[in-house]
Amino acid sequence: MPKLRLTRSRRDRLVDVVVVLVVLWFSLAQFGSQGFGQYKDVATEPDALGFVLILTESLALLWRRAYPWPVFLVAIAASMALVSLGYAVHAPAAVAVGLFTLAARPDRGSVWPPIASATAGFAAIVAGEIAVFGFSLGDYVFPAALLIGAWLVGDRRRTVRQRAAEAGERREREQRLTVAEERTRIARELHDSAGHAINTILVQAGAARVLRERDPERSRAAIEAIEAIARETVEDIDRIVGSLREEEDAELAPLPGIDRIPDLVERQRAAGLDIAVSTDEHGSRSAPPLVGRAAYRIAQEALTNAARHGTGSAELAIERRDDAIELTVTNPVGAEPETRPGGGRGIAGMRERATLIGGSLQAGREGARFRVRAVLPYDRHRA
Repeated sequence: MPKLRLTRSRRDRLVDVVVVLVVLWFSLAQFGSQGFGQYKDVATEPDALGFVLILTESLALLWRRAYPWPVFLVAIAASMALVSLGYAVHAPAAVAVGLFTLAARPDRGSVWPPIASATAGFAAIVAGEIAVFGFSLGDYVFPAALLIGAWLVGDRRRTVRQRAAEAGERREREQRLTVAEERTRIARELHDSAGHAINTILVQAGAARVLRERDPERSRAAIEAIEAIARETVEDIDRIVGSLREEEDAELAPLPGIDRIPDLVERQRAAGLDIAVSTDEHGSRSAPPLVGRAAYRIAQEALTNAARHGTGSAELAIERRDDAIELTVTNPVGAEPETRPGGGRGIAGMRERATLIGGSLQAGREGARFRVRAVLPYDRHRA
């Protein structure tokens, strides 16, 4: 059989019905037994008027969520009427439920209006009962405890709900932040991969056009390089976008890291950039994937810029330590005006990559050479 699931509104309505039945039973029990037999000699005999008053304050609780203050005041008024008419309904259960509802509301505001109203109403009930029944203050320990307990339980329920709501909002904010960070990461990866490919293809296409008649062999090699770069870029984009798909094959190749820099260098050499590579390893610790990927993308962007804006050569230096990777790309530049302050989007992207993992990046012209230097720590807090 299918499980019966109640909506929140239906569940709340069911709870309200149960509360009304319990309050009605408890009040009628006092009413019919004249205070459980304690006030037979002084209490008014049960009659229709008393029953109507009890029924009124009990049924009013069905609307306590929508109209908490009117329901609370109706309960106080009905209790005062019962007392003034001599009915032995000593413990005001309906007033306690109304006070609980006010205390539990998330939008109740200041605590003083409900507390002051409850105190004044209870004082009026006490004064009426003392005048009618001649009770002493000691007879009000249980009714006072009932009202105080109702307030404390309602206030506690409100606090728990507020904390749960705050925790839910915090989780939702964290989820939105995670989604935003993932979108930024994907946009960055796509920009770096596609941007590098387009820039390299432009260089290769220009070389193929220039060498088409003078050197057909080199022109053909440039066209083959374009094909290889395009194919690799498509695969790279597939890997980036594939990380978003839950059904994606788990055997997808990882995004390129520092171990792919030699392939990057060979492609640039094939495109005509003369690159001198030097490596220096001081430690045995391998770079975390995020650091290795950042090193690859920075080297990719820096070499692409060297091919586009340099004079045909570049130097790539990689120093691997136990705590960080230091990567430097230097290339000669012509007498063209210096790059605009802060560099282009490519330099901004490289700097952003380094900063996200706690590293740093400096890029700028130094005389006749342009230099990019990135320090990428393995542990973010060390930067």
